[in-house]
Amino acid sequence: MKRWITACLAALTVLALASCGGSADPKNLITQENEEKRVVNLFSPMEKSNPEAENVARTAADLTIAMAEEKLGVSVDYWTYTAEDYQDRTYDEVALDRARNNMDDLYLLNPDIVLALGAEGKLMDLSGLDSVKNLRDIIRVANTVDGKLVAVPQEVVAYGLFVNVDLFKQYGLDLPNTPEEFLECCRVFKENGIDTPIGANRWWLETFVFALAYADLYNGGNTEAEVAALNSGEAKYSDYMRPGFEFLQTLIDRGYIDAEKALVSEAIEGEGADFLAGKTPIVMAYWGAANTETAYGKTDFEMQVIGFPSSRGQMPVMPMTGWAVGAEAEHAEDAMRVMDIILSDEALQLFAETNRVISPSKNVKVDCVPSLRPLNDRIEEGVYVLGSNAGMNVEQWGNTCLIVRDLLGGATVEECMASFDALQDAAVRQ
Repeated sequence: MKRWITACLAALTVLALASCGGSADPKNLITQENEEKRVVNLFSPMEKSNPEAENVARTAADLTIAMAEEKLGVSVDYWTYTAEDYQDRTYDEVALDRARNNMDDLYLLNPDIVLALGAEGKLMDLSGLDSVKNLRDIIRVANTVDGKLVAVPQEVVAYGLFVNVDLFKQYGLDLPNTPEEFLECCRVFKENGIDTPIGANRWWLETFVFALAYADLYNGGNTEAEVAALNSGEAKYSDYMRPGFEFLQTLIDRGYIDAEKALVSEAIEGEGADFLAGKTPIVMAYWGAANTETAYGKTDFEMQVIGFPSSRGQMPVMPMTGWAVGAEAEHAEDAMRVMDIILSDEALQLFAETNRVISPSKNVKVDCVPSLRPLNDRIEEGVYVLGSNAGMNVEQWGNTCLIVRDLLGGATVEECMASFDALQDAAVRQ
């Protein structure tokens, strides 16, 4: 998914999105006629493969957009895109094209695209908006590029493992905390006739990697110094990433993940049916997927959402999607005003209550559904890793996702580590 951008969407996830640009086949592009004098053009994913299905996250965003339209007297027109399958262009590719060509005013972006467009100077600095004064520090860290706050989400996206608690109880298993415990659970499931214990897709396996790679970096009290060492080349990204890739290779080698299927599967659509049917005990997804019936919000079994296995126990992984304004947007002034309203505490409270998510505002609190409490408890304790950090000179979320796909396609761990080394060498030389 980058469908995790829902949760932020998304859930959220990306959270795994797919796309199309101005010059591409417009079969998936949905537009509205622009008849208002004051218009703000918004580009975002549809966030559902079935346009008729209810989508809570889209509804929550729409409510805040409607608030801005009413207060400002503007019309916000949607341009949306959803890929039909893994061969289509991704949402990210389309977003890059559209932003670089100033085709829209507002964009909902995944973390790798936030960093790329921010570094190119294609996004406005949002730090002067009144609404950003109440942001959590984590938002500023993840979305500040070259000293500019270039994107702000309406929710903090958290990824975790969605587990079928009934199956764990059936085989006498405790929910896993460490990589070793996780592998033991998978062994027991497979020996009891569950061929593939982990449902996976082509977008989100990097969450395992981040949990194993950065558990100590973000929770060991030395984050700033470790990031500086990575940026200078004194430390190697590949040394951090290696344990996660070796762990994924073990999952593939033991048949706990179907690499061939994962490589061509869209988020949730590829593994969701088997999880809901009780055939697959473990999947990974973003926070918002536990809140909507179009994903995992209604199961016939007890479900809990926990962190990924790490040396420090269950570890939430938090990438940052975000709303951004094009630096050369045609309707920049109105777009910035819309941003100020949809990111206000009033609008974020409405969004959070509708979608039951973690708010980027430190002033907004909402009770989560019971299945999310294990993940939420860790986050409230301040235990998590970032899946995206604009302070790192090698973009994390998108690059790691692509290199994980290389592993799924048959590349060795050493070849994957060489890819990280090449990215770091290029970044250090700049």
